[in-house]
Amino acid sequence: MSKYLLIMRGTDETNAAMMADLDEMMATTRQFIEDMMKADVLVAAEGLDDPGQGVVVDFSGEAPVVTDGPYGETKELFGGYFLLDVATKQEAVEWAKRVPAVRGSKIEVRRVAEADEVPQGSESNGQI
Repeated sequence: MSKYLLIMRGTDETNAAMMADLDEMMATTRQFIEDMMKADVLVAAEGLDDPGQGVVVDFSGEAPVVTDGPYGETKELFGGYFLLDVATKQEAVEWAKRVPAVRGSKIEVRRVAEADEVPQGSESNGQI
């Protein structure tokens, strides 16, 4: 089995559409989560707060610069995720196709690297 992250991506417009019928969206999302739990594939699921409440730490310059939200560029917002433990990428894609989403939003499917795939550090000091 492999873990896959289904990343919910939206825009200001898709977020507004979702909020317009939030009760129905929450009900269908709860059912989707129950379906994943019954199939024993759900590891975790979280939604994120409004992007206007976040900050950005920008490492473009010599020192990190912190900017309060809302972000200057909101063409695609990371709205939350589902973490699944499934046999194949195709199975993760099939679950992603079932995510309750409004028209115009996207779900990005990414495999989570296993511990043995992450470099364990240099030979000189054992640090990453």
